[in-house]
Amino acid sequence: MARRSRSVMRRLMPWAALLPMALTVLVAYLGTTLWSLRVSVSSSRTFPADDFVGLEQYERLFENERWLQSLQNLAVYGVLFIVAAMLIGFLLAVFIDQKVRAEGLLRTVFLYPYAMSFVATGLVWQWVMNPGAGLQEAMRRIGWTSFTFDWIVDQDKVIYTIVIATVWQAAGLVMALVLAGLRGIDAELWKATRIDGIPAWRVYLSIVVPMLGPTLATVFVLLFTGVVKVFDSVVSMTQGGPGTASDVPAKFIMDHLFGRANLALASAGAMVLLATVLAIVAPLLYARSRRRIAQ
Repeated sequence: MARRSRSVMRRLMPWAALLPMALTVLVAYLGTTLWSLRVSVSSSRTFPADDFVGLEQYERLFENERWLQSLQNLAVYGVLFIVAAMLIGFLLAVFIDQKVRAEGLLRTVFLYPYAMSFVATGLVWQWVMNPGAGLQEAMRRIGWTSFTFDWIVDQDKVIYTIVIATVWQAAGLVMALVLAGLRGIDAELWKATRIDGIPAWRVYLSIVVPMLGPTLATVFVLLFTGVVKVFDSVVSMTQGGPGTASDVPAKFIMDHLFGRANLALASAGAMVLLATVLAIVAPLLYARSRRRIAQ
């Protein structure tokens, strides 16, 4: 009897350990998502309303010029951020993979920005790009009086300042993940390509990159989710300005949720962002599961 009890306890212990996470997923994630979906089809303002207005809030959302501007900004930011972060991170990983001296120090230096908070990153880059106190002023003080770098106050270029700051922060994470993938490639592959006289760039392009497919897919998902939820860096650097030139959907949602007391419209915006993430992430997860089954 005692043996049977111990056997049952051993079987239940893993499930008991998973219970807190399961409750978190069900209550904190799934529960709040369903609640937001319900609120988004109501006429809620400051407080939730128990009525049903259909897709009225979504229609209002996509008739709002500020929301459309934030989506446009997010699209420009997302493409530039993902491409730049993946490219720079990949090149840094390739550089460190060459068995350079002080490899540990370089890994730490490149990865350190990612350990900083997004608010701190935004404030630092806001100061660097401030025309009156940052890079522009420093260059003019050393004699380059015609130097101009005022992107952060230029409506047409301000979104690029957000890209620069966040790429600086995220490239180290990409480097770490890609480097782990590179270290998993058999050294015999490199010996064979050297014997065959294949250029290194061709090896990376035709052999290494396809082998790093799962790693790069993971990197893409992480960067994409970061794009969708970008908020802290924008607020700390530009407050969405000048005007709405650097506004993003997350800031639109937070402003309407807390500043304008429009709970339903903010919830509708949140559900649109969630649907966007699911539309990108779900196919990647499905393809990965099919690949594992095939193997």
